[in-house]
Amino acid sequence: MRKAGGPASEDQPMKITTAESILLTVPYRTSGGLQSIAGRPAAGLNILLLRIETDEGVTGWGEAFGHGVSPATKTAFDTLVAPMLIGRDPSDIDALMHHLQQTLHLFGRGGPVMYALSAVDITLWDIAGKVAGKPLYQLFGGTARNMPAYASLLRCSGPDAVARSCAEALAQGYRRVKLHEITVEAVKAARDAVGTGVPLMVDTNCPWSVDEALAMAEKLRPFDMYWLEEPVWPPEDHVGLAKVRAAGAVIAAGENAAGLIEFRRAFELGALDIAQPSVTKIGGISEMRRIIALANEFGVRVVPHCPYFGPGFIASLHLTAALPADTPVERLFIDLEASPMGDWVDPKNGEMRMPQGPGLGADPDPALIARYRTHQPNVIRA
Repeated sequence: MRKAGGPASEDQPMKITTAESILLTVPYRTSGGLQSIAGRPAAGLNILLLRIETDEGVTGWGEAFGHGVSPATKTAFDTLVAPMLIGRDPSDIDALMHHLQQTLHLFGRGGPVMYALSAVDITLWDIAGKVAGKPLYQLFGGTARNMPAYASLLRCSGPDAVARSCAEALAQGYRRVKLHEITVEAVKAARDAVGTGVPLMVDTNCPWSVDEALAMAEKLRPFDMYWLEEPVWPPEDHVGLAKVRAAGAVIAAGENAAGLIEFRRAFELGALDIAQPSVTKIGGISEMRRIIALANEFGVRVVPHCPYFGPGFIASLHLTAALPADTPVERLFIDLEASPMGDWVDPKNGEMRMPQGPGLGADPDPALIARYRTHQPNVIRA
């Protein structure tokens, strides 16, 4: 049996024979009045899947970030990454990912190429778990348990829509709510809607200068934010983030960080209370585990960023199962017409369940892939 993440012990190692990216667009509903992500109107949610087959009949699944950038990430995978995978040993995860990242680093340590590589790493770990016959959380030292979820609302059309969305989230069993708002009026409407006992997070998506962020943090203080997420532009201004944190705000950030080294700098500067690496952006499960270990050294809490619905979301569940029991799971607060991962992405009474099968423990539904696929297959084979 091969050791997950390590070199194969057999004389003839397993080989990758097929690599395919699959772009889905799934219609969705939101109660907030706006149907857009990253400022782009969206008729549906883009989900970019990755499938790798091996010569031993083991198939792994992954997911790349995501949303409006998915077509660019798909192109990066199809043209740059996939040809480099054929014939390689998927069981030696560290060696293969090092080779891919070092070879392709010229094209950016963040963005579509890294998103594609993140999907590859998730896929390799799915294969490793299936070969070992164990769910990934067991390989990571986690425990089988339900995990608290929080409703991550899209940007709403105004304070009234914020209040309606918050009330709907509570009615569905969520006991934690995150906004994507940048006005005092919207945050006040949310706090009035959820009451005083519900943790309320505010993700602002990097709108302000440091001085503006300091002023807004003070204005928002009466609403008892559980954390203030990404208040400073640009996101890599860790010195600025540290200033806002020093003024008393609980700072969460990291979804836009470019790997372990950037997180180390943020930790050293005292910029973060909560680190938010995103498994489909940061380099996959392998890099996530390194960041979690580093955060533990610095005493920084980790709450993974995961506003997606495919294998990347399931990977985030497995990683979270190895974190403290009160670590919440982000669940984008939209209703998909259908989910390729079935109900594994749906909370029950405000909690997420853990798949118990080997690897990720859940594969995408082939019928839903056929229904929502937006591109013709582009399969790279040996």
